[in-house]
Amino acid sequence: MKSVLVIHYSQSGQLTEIVNNIVSPLAKDNIHVDYHDIKMENPFPFPWTKADFFGIFPETFQQIPEKVKPIPSEILNKNYDLIILGYQIWYLTPSIPINSFLNTSEAKLLLQNKPIITVIGCRNMWIMAQEKMKKKLKELQANLVGNIVLADRHLNHISVITISKWMFSGKKERFLGIFPKPGVSQKDIDEAVKFGPIISKHLKANNFSTLQEALLSKDAVKIKPFLVTTDKRANLIFSKWAKLIRSKGEKNSKKRVFWVKFFNNYLLFAIWIIAPIVFILFLLTYVFSIHKIKKDKLYYSSVKYKE
Repeated sequence: MKSVLVIHYSQSGQLTEIVNNIVSPLAKDNIHVDYHDIKMENPFPFPWTKADFFGIFPETFQQIPEKVKPIPSEILNKNYDLIILGYQIWYLTPSIPINSFLNTSEAKLLLQNKPIITVIGCRNMWIMAQEKMKKKLKELQANLVGNIVLADRHLNHISVITISKWMFSGKKERFLGIFPKPGVSQKDIDEAVKFGPIISKHLKANNFSTLQEALLSKDAVKIKPFLVTTDKRANLIFSKWAKLIRSKGEKNSKKRVFWVKFFNNYLLFAIWIIAPIVFILFLLTYVFSIHKIKKDKLYYSSVKYKE
Protein backbone atom coordinates (compact mmCIF):
# COMPACT_ATOMS: atom_id res chain seq x y z
CA MET A 1 0.00 0.00 0.00
CA LYS A 2 1.26 3.47 -0.91
CA SER A 3 1.46 6.02 1.89
CA VAL A 4 1.14 9.79 1.79
CA LEU A 5 1.90 12.40 4.44
CA VAL A 6 0.00 15.70 4.47
CA ILE A 7 1.80 18.50 6.33
CA HIS A 8 0.19 21.90 6.66
CA TYR A 9 -0.59 24.90 8.84
CA SER A 10 -3.93 26.67 8.77
CA GLN A 11 -5.33 29.41 10.99
CA SER A 12 -8.90 29.77 9.76
CA GLY A 13 -9.36 26.17 8.60
CA GLN A 14 -9.62 27.14 4.91
CA LEU A 15 -6.34 25.43 3.94
CA THR A 16 -7.26 22.37 6.00
CA GLU A 17 -10.46 22.00 3.99
CA ILE A 18 -8.52 22.42 0.73
CA VAL A 19 -5.89 19.75 1.46
CA ASN A 20 -8.49 17.38 2.89
CA ASN A 21 -10.53 17.63 -0.30
CA ILE A 22 -7.47 17.08 -2.49
CA VAL A 23 -6.47 13.89 -0.71
CA SER A 24 -9.95 12.52 -0.01
CA PRO A 25 -9.97 10.41 -3.24
CA LEU A 26 -6.63 8.82 -2.21
CA ALA A 27 -8.09 7.06 0.82
CA LYS A 28 -10.79 5.60 -1.42
CA ASP A 29 -8.07 4.34 -3.77
CA ASN A 30 -6.30 2.10 -1.26
CA ILE A 31 -3.69 4.73 -0.36
CA HIS A 32 -2.88 5.37 3.29
CA VAL A 33 -2.85 9.03 4.33
CA ASP A 34 -1.32 10.48 7.49
CA TYR A 35 -1.72 14.09 8.60
CA HIS A 36 0.50 16.44 10.54
CA ASP A 37 -0.70 19.92 11.49
CA ILE A 38 2.22 22.18 12.30
CA LYS A 39 1.94 23.58 15.84
CA MET A 40 3.93 26.54 17.14
CA GLU A 41 5.44 26.69 20.62
CA ASN A 42 4.01 30.23 20.75
CA PRO A 43 0.84 30.12 18.60
CA PHE A 44 -0.15 32.99 16.35
CA PRO A 45 -3.56 34.53 17.07
CA PHE A 46 -6.65 34.20 14.95
CA PRO A 47 -8.36 36.52 14.57
CA TRP A 48 -5.35 38.78 14.39
CA THR A 49 -4.92 42.09 16.14
CA LYS A 50 -3.49 44.76 13.85
CA ALA A 51 -0.45 45.15 16.07
CA ASP A 52 0.32 41.41 15.86
CA PHE A 53 -0.34 41.13 12.14
CA PHE A 54 1.81 44.06 11.06
CA GLY A 55 4.37 43.35 13.77
CA ILE A 56 5.37 39.99 12.28
CA PHE A 57 6.12 41.49 8.86
CA PRO A 58 9.95 41.78 9.08
CA GLU A 59 10.52 38.30 10.51
CA THR A 60 8.07 36.76 8.04
CA PHE A 61 9.65 38.38 5.01
CA GLN A 62 13.21 37.63 6.13
CA GLN A 63 12.15 34.02 6.79
CA ILE A 64 13.31 33.94 10.40
CA PRO A 65 12.07 30.70 12.01
CA GLU A 66 10.44 30.27 15.40
CA LYS A 67 10.10 27.15 17.52
CA VAL A 68 7.63 24.50 16.39
CA LYS A 69 6.33 21.57 18.38
CA PRO A 70 7.98 18.22 17.53
CA ILE A 71 6.53 15.77 15.03
CA PRO A 72 5.23 12.48 16.54
CA SER A 73 7.76 9.65 16.30
CA GLU A 74 5.32 7.38 14.45
CA ILE A 75 5.38 9.87 11.55
CA LEU A 76 9.13 10.51 11.70
CA ASN A 77 9.90 6.80 11.59
CA LYS A 78 7.69 6.08 8.58
CA ASN A 79 8.87 6.02 4.97
CA TYR A 80 6.35 7.93 2.81
CA ASP A 81 5.94 7.62 -0.95
CA LEU A 82 4.70 11.20 -1.32
CA ILE A 83 4.46 14.31 0.85
CA ILE A 84 1.86 17.02 0.33
CA LEU A 85 2.89 20.36 1.81
CA GLY A 86 0.11 22.90 2.28
CA TYR A 87 0.97 26.47 3.18
CA GLN A 88 -0.36 29.98 3.60
CA ILE A 89 1.37 33.09 2.30
CA TRP A 90 2.18 35.94 4.64
CA TYR A 91 3.72 39.09 3.16
CA LEU A 92 4.58 37.45 -0.19
CA THR A 93 6.47 34.71 1.70
CA PRO A 94 5.69 31.24 3.06
CA SER A 95 4.17 31.76 6.51
CA ILE A 96 6.35 31.68 9.63
CA PRO A 97 4.93 28.28 10.75
CA ILE A 98 5.72 26.52 7.45
CA ASN A 99 9.10 28.24 7.18
CA SER A 100 9.89 27.30 10.79
CA PHE A 101 9.03 23.67 10.10
CA LEU A 102 11.23 23.63 6.99
CA ASN A 103 14.16 24.80 9.10
CA THR A 104 13.99 21.83 11.49
CA SER A 105 16.06 18.66 11.38
CA GLU A 106 12.75 16.77 11.25
CA ALA A 107 11.88 18.42 7.94
CA LYS A 108 15.22 17.37 6.52
CA LEU A 109 14.59 13.80 7.63
CA LEU A 110 11.07 13.65 6.22
CA LEU A 111 11.51 15.56 2.95
CA GLN A 112 14.97 14.54 1.74
CA ASN A 113 14.76 12.61 -1.55
CA LYS A 114 10.97 12.58 -1.38
CA PRO A 115 8.51 13.75 -4.06
CA ILE A 116 6.67 16.85 -2.81
CA ILE A 117 3.41 18.47 -3.93
CA THR A 118 2.87 22.00 -2.65
CA VAL A 119 -0.66 23.28 -2.08
CA ILE A 120 -1.20 27.02 -1.66
CA GLY A 121 -4.30 28.76 -0.33
CA CYS A 122 -3.92 32.52 -0.70
CA ARG A 123 -5.43 35.92 -1.56
CA ASN A 124 -3.80 36.47 -4.95
CA MET A 125 0.00 36.88 -5.02
CA TRP A 126 1.94 33.63 -4.59
CA ILE A 127 4.58 33.55 -7.35
CA MET A 128 7.61 34.75 -5.36
CA ALA A 129 6.54 32.84 -2.25
CA GLN A 130 6.62 29.66 -4.31
CA GLU A 131 10.07 30.58 -5.63
CA LYS A 132 11.24 30.85 -2.01
CA MET A 133 9.61 27.49 -1.33
CA LYS A 134 11.35 25.94 -4.35
CA LYS A 135 14.70 27.20 -3.07
CA LYS A 136 14.10 25.78 0.39
CA LEU A 137 13.00 22.40 -0.94
CA LYS A 138 16.13 22.25 -3.07
CA GLU A 139 18.26 22.96 0.00
CA LEU A 140 16.50 20.06 1.72
CA GLN A 141 17.19 17.86 -1.32
CA ALA A 142 13.46 17.30 -1.79
CA ASN A 143 11.92 16.76 -5.22
CA LEU A 144 9.09 19.17 -6.07
CA VAL A 145 6.79 17.31 -8.47
CA GLY A 146 3.54 19.29 -8.30
CA ASN A 147 1.96 22.57 -7.29
CA ILE A 148 -1.70 23.45 -6.77
CA VAL A 149 -2.84 27.01 -6.10
CA LEU A 150 -6.28 28.05 -4.91
CA ALA A 151 -6.62 31.82 -4.73
CA ASP A 152 -9.29 34.43 -4.11
CA ARG A 153 -10.74 35.19 -7.56
CA HIS A 154 -12.16 38.60 -6.71
CA LEU A 155 -10.67 41.92 -7.79
CA ASN A 156 -7.59 42.98 -5.85
CA HIS A 157 -9.20 45.85 -3.98
CA ILE A 158 -12.31 43.84 -3.17
CA SER A 159 -10.26 41.02 -1.69
CA VAL A 160 -8.15 43.48 0.33
CA ILE A 161 -11.31 44.68 2.07
CA THR A 162 -12.93 41.27 2.57
CA ILE A 163 -9.86 39.40 3.78
CA SER A 164 -8.85 42.23 6.12
CA LYS A 165 -12.27 42.01 7.77
CA TRP A 166 -11.93 38.23 8.01
CA MET A 167 -8.43 38.37 9.52
CA PHE A 168 -9.35 40.90 12.19
CA SER A 169 -12.81 39.53 13.05
CA GLY A 170 -12.34 35.79 12.55
CA LYS A 171 -15.67 35.67 10.72
CA LYS A 172 -15.83 34.44 7.13
CA GLU A 173 -18.94 36.33 6.12
CA ARG A 174 -20.15 38.94 3.64
CA PHE A 175 -18.97 42.32 4.87
CA LEU A 176 -21.89 44.76 5.13
CA GLY A 177 -23.99 42.13 3.38
CA ILE A 178 -22.86 43.41 -0.05
CA PHE A 179 -19.25 42.24 -0.42
CA PRO A 180 -18.53 38.63 -1.45
CA LYS A 181 -17.35 36.14 1.15
CA PRO A 182 -13.59 36.43 1.74
CA GLY A 183 -10.97 33.93 0.64
CA VAL A 184 -11.05 31.06 -1.81
CA SER A 185 -14.56 30.43 -3.10
CA GLN A 186 -16.39 27.44 -1.64
CA LYS A 187 -16.90 26.17 -5.19
CA ASP A 188 -13.14 26.03 -5.79
CA ILE A 189 -12.56 24.39 -2.40
CA ASP A 190 -15.21 21.74 -3.07
CA GLU A 191 -13.90 21.08 -6.59
CA ALA A 192 -10.34 20.53 -5.30
CA VAL A 193 -11.23 16.82 -5.10
CA LYS A 194 -10.58 16.71 -8.87
CA PHE A 195 -6.83 16.72 -8.22
CA GLY A 196 -6.95 13.57 -6.09
CA PRO A 197 -7.38 10.97 -8.87
CA ILE A 198 -4.55 12.59 -10.86
CA ILE A 199 -2.20 12.38 -7.88
CA SER A 200 -3.30 8.81 -7.18
CA LYS A 201 -2.63 7.70 -10.75
CA HIS A 202 0.93 9.07 -10.80
CA LEU A 203 1.67 7.80 -7.30
CA LYS A 204 0.62 4.25 -8.16
CA ALA A 205 2.68 4.38 -11.35
CA ASN A 206 5.73 5.59 -9.39
CA ASN A 207 6.16 8.28 -12.02
CA PHE A 208 5.70 11.99 -11.29
CA SER A 209 7.42 13.30 -14.41
CA THR A 210 4.16 14.40 -16.03
CA LEU A 211 2.19 15.12 -12.84
CA GLN A 212 2.32 18.92 -13.07
CA GLU A 213 1.18 18.86 -16.69
CA ALA A 214 -1.77 16.70 -15.68
CA LEU A 215 -2.62 19.02 -12.77
CA LEU A 216 -2.41 22.05 -15.06
CA SER A 217 -4.94 20.41 -17.39
CA LYS A 218 -7.37 20.70 -14.46
CA ASP A 219 -6.49 24.36 -13.81
CA ALA A 220 -4.24 23.70 -10.83
CA VAL A 221 -2.44 27.00 -11.46
CA LYS A 222 -3.60 30.27 -12.99
CA ILE A 223 -0.98 32.89 -13.78
CA LYS A 224 -2.01 36.55 -13.88
CA PRO A 225 0.82 38.49 -15.58
CA PHE A 226 0.16 41.77 -13.79
CA LEU A 227 0.37 40.06 -10.40
CA VAL A 228 3.71 38.50 -11.36
CA THR A 229 5.08 41.99 -12.04
CA THR A 230 3.55 43.39 -8.86
CA ASP A 231 4.85 40.48 -6.76
CA LYS A 232 8.42 40.96 -7.97
CA ARG A 233 8.42 44.72 -7.40
CA ALA A 234 6.77 44.41 -4.01
CA ASN A 235 9.43 41.90 -2.92
CA LEU A 236 12.16 44.44 -3.69
CA ILE A 237 10.36 47.11 -1.67
CA PHE A 238 9.49 44.74 1.19
CA SER A 239 13.14 43.73 1.53
CA LYS A 240 14.07 47.35 2.28
CA TRP A 241 11.19 47.83 4.71
CA ALA A 242 11.95 44.57 6.58
CA LYS A 243 15.61 45.50 6.99
CA LEU A 244 14.71 49.02 8.15
CA ILE A 245 12.13 47.89 10.73
CA ARG A 246 14.32 45.17 12.21
CA SER A 247 17.13 47.71 12.60
CA LYS A 248 14.90 49.71 14.98
CA GLY A 249 15.16 47.29 17.88
CA GLU A 250 13.11 44.61 19.59
CA LYS A 251 9.48 43.92 18.61
CA ASN A 252 7.91 46.09 21.30
CA SER A 253 10.40 48.95 21.26
CA LYS A 254 8.89 52.37 20.62
CA LYS A 255 11.04 52.98 17.54
CA ARG A 256 10.06 49.71 15.94
CA VAL A 257 6.36 50.13 16.75
CA PHE A 258 6.47 53.58 15.14
CA TRP A 259 8.06 52.23 11.94
CA VAL A 260 5.64 49.29 11.80
CA LYS A 261 2.75 51.78 11.87
CA PHE A 262 4.49 53.82 9.18
CA PHE A 263 4.82 50.66 7.08
CA ASN A 264 1.12 49.93 7.61
CA ASN A 265 0.23 53.37 6.22
CA TYR A 266 2.63 52.90 3.32
CA LEU A 267 1.02 49.56 2.51
CA LEU A 268 -2.42 51.15 2.30
CA PHE A 269 -1.05 53.90 0.05
CA ALA A 270 0.65 51.32 -2.18
CA ILE A 271 -2.50 49.21 -2.52
CA TRP A 272 -4.95 52.02 -3.15
CA ILE A 273 -2.83 54.56 -5.04
CA ILE A 274 0.38 53.05 -6.46
CA ALA A 275 -1.04 49.68 -7.59
CA PRO A 276 -3.71 51.18 -9.92
CA ILE A 277 -1.07 53.42 -11.54
CA VAL A 278 1.26 50.46 -12.04
CA PHE A 279 -1.63 48.49 -13.55
CA ILE A 280 -2.30 51.25 -16.11
CA LEU A 281 1.40 51.34 -17.03
CA PHE A 282 1.36 47.55 -17.35
CA LEU A 283 -1.54 47.71 -19.80
CA LEU A 284 0.18 50.41 -21.84
CA THR A 285 3.33 48.30 -22.24
CA TYR A 286 1.61 44.90 -22.49
CA VAL A 287 2.02 44.52 -26.24
CA PHE A 288 5.79 45.02 -25.93
CA SER A 289 6.09 42.38 -23.22
CA ILE A 290 4.10 39.52 -24.72
CA HIS A 291 7.12 37.27 -25.29
CA LYS A 292 8.35 37.68 -21.70
CA ILE A 293 4.83 37.22 -20.32
CA LYS A 294 4.44 33.91 -22.18
CA LYS A 295 7.84 32.77 -20.94
CA ASP A 296 6.98 33.72 -17.35
CA LYS A 297 3.63 31.92 -17.52
CA LEU A 298 5.32 28.74 -18.66
CA TYR A 299 7.97 28.88 -15.95
CA TYR A 300 5.84 29.92 -12.97
CA SER A 301 3.18 27.31 -13.69
CA SER A 302 5.88 24.62 -13.67
CA VAL A 303 7.83 23.00 -10.84
CA LYS A 304 11.20 24.04 -12.29
CA TYR A 305 13.53 26.26 -10.29
CA LYS A 306 16.10 28.59 -11.77
CA GLU A 307 18.56 30.03 -9.28
